Amino acid sequence: MNRLIDATHDPALRSWVESANAPDSDFPVQNLPLGRFRLAGADEPLRCGVAIGDQVLDLQLALQLSPWPDGVPELLAPLAAGELAAFMALGRPAWKALRAALSAALAEGSDTAPFLELCLLPQAQAAMALPCRVGDYTDFYTGIHHALTVGKLMRPDHPLLPNYKWVPIGYHGRASSVTLGGPVTRPRGQTRSSGDTPHFGPSQRLDYELELGLWVGVGNELGTPVPMAQAEERLFGVTLLNDWSARDLQGWEYQPLGPFLAKNFSTMVSPWIVSFEALAPFRRPFTRPAGDPQPLPYLDSEFNREAGALDIRLEVWLQTARMRELGLPAQRLSHSNALDAYWTPAQLVAHHTSNGCNLATGDLLGTGTLSGPLPAQGGSLLELSAGGRQPLTLPGGETRTFLEDGDTVTLRAFCAAPGAVRIGLGSVSGTVLPA
Repeated sequence: MNRLIDATHDPALRSWVESANAPDSDFPVQNLPLGRFRLAGADEPLRCGVAIGDQVLDLQLALQLSPWPDGVPELLAPLAAGELAAFMALGRPAWKALRAALSAALAEGSDTAPFLELCLLPQAQAAMALPCRVGDYTDFYTGIHHALTVGKLMRPDHPLLPNYKWVPIGYHGRASSVTLGGPVTRPRGQTRSSGDTPHFGPSQRLDYELELGLWVGVGNELGTPVPMAQAEERLFGVTLLNDWSARDLQGWEYQPLGPFLAKNFSTMVSPWIVSFEALAPFRRPFTRPAGDPQPLPYLDSEFNREAGALDIRLEVWLQTARMRELGLPAQRLSHSNALDAYWTPAQLVAHHTSNGCNLATGDLLGTGTLSGPLPAQGGSLLELSAGGRQPLTLPGGETRTFLEDGDTVTLRAFCAAPGAVRIGLGSVSGTVLPA
């Protein structure tokens, strides 16, 4: 794992952008995530930027106004044009080279600081957009604690299906309804009723799911599987992902083919893609509990065993309309860690392509709900409320089993470890609107 660490991770590194040096900043100089934006309220083309502290470094202006070492302007060109996908397609050597150049340029003592100061925009004044067009979206089911808890609600004696510990379970989602945070309209659909005829109407069991989104940078040819040794090289970076779910629709429609309208009305991602390079200090060994089967050979590699897991701390926060009226802050509902995922990002890529399926630049892979082993670590209300049987009490005296109109759900995530600077993934928020 030490071979993943380089000068860009140095905990002594500080930025001339002072807000990036705050201990609780999501975006210190050790992070440097990429996203697309335009000036809020402006009708102008999107361009790409780097989050640094509470600022955005405009890479279009940075290319125009600042000197750069040989080779760097060519890497900046697609980003200056607002084409993050075109940069993602260049592959890991290009990603590492630009990260090194940006780290040096934004670090204290940089000769380019006087030029780049002119290229900063407060994040509060930036209107963010999806990092790139989502080509395809696949949602996996890597959270074993989520699978166990939900399985116990439906199959108390056999919560996990026989295939769970052998194969990464996933389904193809709807790319067109992947958005950034914002409003989510309560979906309508069929639900099971007490009689023989189902009911059609607004979902009464609206839920969120706490996930990570993995962005494919380099695709593979149709018919050409990606082996484990190369799988993670295809992944550009990570965002937060909220897989909104209508549990009552899901319970009626999911057999025999799996999720459909209960899932495809909205999926939200956070705007900044944190690179796998930035996550290097937070890589951990991938292990299985004693007695569990080891992965089949096509899902195994030395690197994956050594450092395939990600130590990312995850949180869910809720603020109701009533809480906003009373001036009450959002309440943290749960916390968990991506280390509890049963499968690693590399395994998801290797399995997804094992039959020859071709991934493409900009494809999005959801991890599935990342819950922890404890009751307070559920990544959905379905778990926290025990299927709706145990209401949660909120500040102000309200209770919730599932989401009500006006509720705002916020996902947050960060990485922290001894000897490393804390970095964050930012946040993504969605507010429920009436059907």
